[in-house]
Amino acid sequence: MQAVLDDLKFPGTDDAVRARFEAELASAGPEALHRRLQELDPAAAIAILPSNGRRIVRALEVIELTGEPFSANLPKPGPARYDTVQIGVDREVSELDARIDLRVDTMFAAGLEDEVRALVKQGLRDGKTASRALGYQQVLSAMDGACTIDFAAEETKRATRRFVRRQRSWFRRDQRITWLDGARQDLVAAAGNLVPWSS
Repeated sequence: MQAVLDDLKFPGTDDAVRARFEAELASAGPEALHRRLQELDPAAAIAILPSNGRRIVRALEVIELTGEPFSANLPKPGPARYDTVQIGVDREVSELDARIDLRVDTMFAAGLEDEVRALVKQGLRDGKTASRALGYQQVLSAMDGACTIDFAAEETKRATRRFVRRQRSWFRRDQRITWLDGARQDLVAAAGNLVPWSS
């Protein structure tokens, strides 16, 4: 959405700089790089989890290339390029948590473990992103003997709840979004009333 509506800056990349940080990530781990990010850009360190090595490397790369904090290049809501109406649909946190638990239970019951095993044969572990996806990462840990499949399911629920909270915080910063409760009976009508050309 922001790529379409806002004037975003996309700092360039440098393969050599990124390779240097990725090598350091592999040898020292994400926590060490995150400590460096905290020193260079505390705001970015708050926004990026200490375990997210890929994003930490990108932040450090941008800082080195631009001489500016990574947070200075993060999208900031401002006047939109187009005349738009932005509507967010949300639910109470307890309701979201219950839905997450049900969704994860359904995913595991429907054969997520078998899906991951099949994807491993197609190179899942070689991907930098897919193998870290919610559910896949936890099932891979169980397959490696680091935990049981039941623990993997519970960890998927916890990780998904954290992800949802971060998503909510991210979107809540944008004051252009009008929020509606997804439980309301007149949700479609209420959303339609916000759109001036819908009537």
